[in-house]
Amino acid sequence: MTFDMNDAELPRGTDLIPDGSFAKVALAIRPGGVDGASEADRGLLKASRSGSDVRMLDCEFTVVAGPHARRKFWQSFTVSGGKLDEQGQSIGWKISKGMFRAMIDSACGLDPRDMSEAARRKRVLRGLADLHGITFAAKIRIEASTNRDYGDQNRLDRVVLPGEPEYARIMAGEAVPPSPSAPRAPRPASPTLAAAPAWGGTGAPRAPVAATPPWATPAATPPSQPAPPPAQAPLAEGPAWLAG
Repeated sequence: MTFDMNDAELPRGTDLIPDGSFAKVALAIRPGGVDGASEADRGLLKASRSGSDVRMLDCEFTVVAGPHARRKFWQSFTVSGGKLDEQGQSIGWKISKGMFRAMIDSACGLDPRDMSEAARRKRVLRGLADLHGITFAAKIRIEASTNRDYGDQNRLDRVVLPGEPEYARIMAGEAVPPSPSAPRAPRPASPTLAAAPAWGGTGAPRAPVAATPPWATPAATPPSQPAPPPAQAPLAEGPAWLAG
């Protein structure tokens, strides 16, 4: 048996999605093995690598239309733990909760000010697992790396809501000119290396730890971005916007 590679799609470069790009994206949750507060979220969350009490929702975003279709980026959202506000609530969760609400409004075409009973029902989830598969309008930014061993990465800048001038065009899959939010911060300079050879010292050199195995890195993204494990399938009889 032979494998004809002539008709294979050529690999894309490792360049990032331009800063300030607008795109229609789909969210997929990458289960991290930690149970959430809801029965629907068993094994869904991801623990902090630092050993803190922070629990996160590990998300993969895929551009579904437009000039950057099929490009991916990744981002985690705090759902519990971390710094607390004056009321003892997780500050990270409050930020994430606002972002998730915006995703629902964008996906369903809801005016953020709409507090009708129908709109309120669409914003009630059985668990964070219900966010799997949601498709909404987004603005994407480039986050400068603070570690010289890793490259810059794409991140979700904000959710684009109904009523904004770009919203309808984004949801229709049209190309919308980028609009960078602010100048990118310069990458930190690499520390000056000592005159001694790299292999000198008291121990063997440590190679940089790859964020993902080479075989699992999507061609369209920098190798420094984590590779997605199998995504969790959406639950049956999900919220209204999943069927919309």
